[in-house]
Amino acid sequence: MTLMTPPDIPTRKANDGLELPAIGFGTYKVNGFAGVNAIVSALEVGYRLLDSAFNYENEGIVGRAIKESDVPREDIIVASKLPGRHHQYDQARIAIEESVARMGLDYIDLYLIHWPNPSQGKFVEAWQALVDAREQGIVKHIGVSNFLPGHIDMLTRSTGVTPAVNQIELHPYFQQTEQRAYDDAHGIITEAWSPLGRANQMLKDPTILKLAEKHGVSPVQLILRWHLQLGDVAIPKSTNRERQRANIDLTGFSLDEQDMREIAAMDNPEGRSFAQDPHWHEEA
Repeated sequence: MTLMTPPDIPTRKANDGLELPAIGFGTYKVNGFAGVNAIVSALEVGYRLLDSAFNYENEGIVGRAIKESDVPREDIIVASKLPGRHHQYDQARIAIEESVARMGLDYIDLYLIHWPNPSQGKFVEAWQALVDAREQGIVKHIGVSNFLPGHIDMLTRSTGVTPAVNQIELHPYFQQTEQRAYDDAHGIITEAWSPLGRANQMLKDPTILKLAEKHGVSPVQLILRWHLQLGDVAIPKSTNRERQRANIDLTGFSLDEQDMREIAAMDNPEGRSFAQDPHWHEEA
């Protein structure tokens, strides 16, 4: 099959030189051989960032899709994440090695700590394991997910290494203005998980519907274009090829200042979709 030319999607650059496309492909609940086909399809239509995690139990099929794709390995950025139960240093080192082995790759481009699990108090140990894995060369770049500014400050003070990425819940109902400002000030790329929020609810929001109609696009494209202009990296997921293509076809229109103000007014500090607050949430 002939590969499509990747669309004109901007890139984000981190403090360590990492560059990520502003739209990536999420793989949560993309599993099995059907998942391989969906990921190969995503690569064919132009995605170059694949987001996985140890706890998604799909690192193997992500690696298989990379091998089955005609996209050169060096053109793909693949990410995974360390689970909460393996924050202790030695366990973290083994978990990282297991991730690389399951993917069947020589290295993983970006490895994140999935949650801080603050009550355990071991996320600095986990971070040191990531730092050392990077020195070993089995991961190229390291970052965090769902970390608050205080958590990141502890990592930097303890190791001298600042994360390249912080992946957080981020969508029009929960815009994380302060966290994004902190990330920007420290050269940290902000990635948005659940970029569409509770999609069924948000896609019916009157403001979203009005603006989508104004620009002649779908509500999903409208929200992803908002992420594009906000400056983060969004990682939508779809196993449908046409929706995959639509989700990355975002450069034919732009939101004006009034559009952005109307979406900004949708923000709610209690707008988390899944009640997972990093102050207390514990991931297994």
